Amino acid sequence: MALLVGVLLVHHGLSFAQGPPQPDPGAARLGTTTPPADPLPASTPLRIRIPEIKVDAPLTRVHRDADGWLEAPPPENANLAGWFTGAVTPGERGTAVIDGHVDNAHGPAVFYGLGALKKGEHIEVDRADGTTAVFEIHGIDVVDKEHFPDRRVYGNTGLPELRVITCGGSYSKRTGYLGNVVLYGLLTSVRHNG
Repeated sequence: MALLVGVLLVHHGLSFAQGPPQPDPGAARLGTTTPPADPLPASTPLRIRIPEIKVDAPLTRVHRDADGWLEAPPPENANLAGWFTGAVTPGERGTAVIDGHVDNAHGPAVFYGLGALKKGEHIEVDRADGTTAVFEIHGIDVVDKEHFPDRRVYGNTGLPELRVITCGGSYSKRTGYLGNVVLYGLLTSVRHNG
């Protein structure tokens, strides 16, 4: 999979009270003892759910912009996440990517609570083929946008993986968020829906 140049989700976010939660420093260590499920065939992702932070959001397609940055969904819709079409679909062998805003001009957005998640919690992605791919979180980190670790985030591990990305880290009104919260997930089960 071609490496992405970097991620620019919300350049001019807002500071709400104390700001969005930030990951526990110990959560950055990657690794899970749960064995991966068998990879799935390609199927368009439709919806992402993260029960622990009450996320239940439709997915839209996102691409790279003219500068090579990963696009984010339109900021007007606070409860919309984006699936990057330049990578595999969630559940396939390889690294799938979903992004979304941490906030917009009206307040918190779809991935505002992403930094509060912990290793061992789950992300569910409903797919057009009637399956739900369930990913176990095996790492969560804040990375610097200026020195974005492309290989670590987007690299193909040979397993069915998912990355969920939003803005995070330090914030200033002049530059926006200086980092990205990156969640690392591994496909550990599949549900077949009616």
